[in-house]
Amino acid sequence: MLPKDPFILYSVVNARLRDTYPSLEALCDDHGVTPEEVCQALSAIGFTYDPDLNQFR
Repeated sequence: MLPKDPFILYSVVNARLRDTYPSLEALCDDHGVTPEEVCQALSAIGFTYDPDLNQFR
């Protein structure tokens, strides 16, 4: 389960993308959420996903 707080979500997602998952889609598949849900939550605090870097910035 991923955190609901967007700032904690940002930290957890980027750490897992860096250390474990090759893509946002792979992370989301393992956690039962859609990439759109994660992107929407993080865009609300000003972050967007960069697939080339495999991280939110």
